[in-house]
Amino acid sequence: MRPVLLLPGIGNSSPAHWQSLWQGKYGGVNRVMQRDWNHPVCDEWVLCLDRAVLRAAAPAILVAHSLGCLAAVHWSARAPRHAGRHCYAMLLVAVPDPAAAVFPSEATGFAPLPATLSAHRVTVASSSDDPYSSVQFSGHCVAAWNAEHMALGQRGHINADSGLGDWPQGWAIVDRWRQE
Repeated sequence: MRPVLLLPGIGNSSPAHWQSLWQGKYGGVNRVMQRDWNHPVCDEWVLCLDRAVLRAAAPAILVAHSLGCLAAVHWSARAPRHAGRHCYAMLLVAVPDPAAAVFPSEATGFAPLPATLSAHRVTVASSSDDPYSSVQFSGHCVAAWNAEHMALGQRGHINADSGLGDWPQGWAIVDRWRQE
């Protein structure tokens, strides 16, 4: 079964976040750890992801939330020779707009976003009322990255406050990829 690497956003994912629930519930699901969750530097986060992907026993499924999505897409653009061989698929959830006024000022180096991705399977999950992203920005990411789109309606930032629990709809995508 393919390994799953979780990439939380700024501050890491709380125990009630669907990423943490997946890590506790399913085997082969691991979190990519960062040196500093509260003052993210893109280059550092990309390096941590690169190390985790290269250690994985098989091509990994990357499941990123928020700022973790930006680290994943930067990694894919910077490591195209690795990405095709070491990344089976990406689930990018609540991709934040690094050009938005509400983007965290303590996060550095995440803009501009890569125009294309080298991953073969990409799904972007978005909410119509995400405070860190607009419907237009999400649509742009879906088109630019040739991704499937999962529109979740009004779910805020698709985190522990969104009422998704362990988010079975999201896990179904990951589980399908694990079985392919």
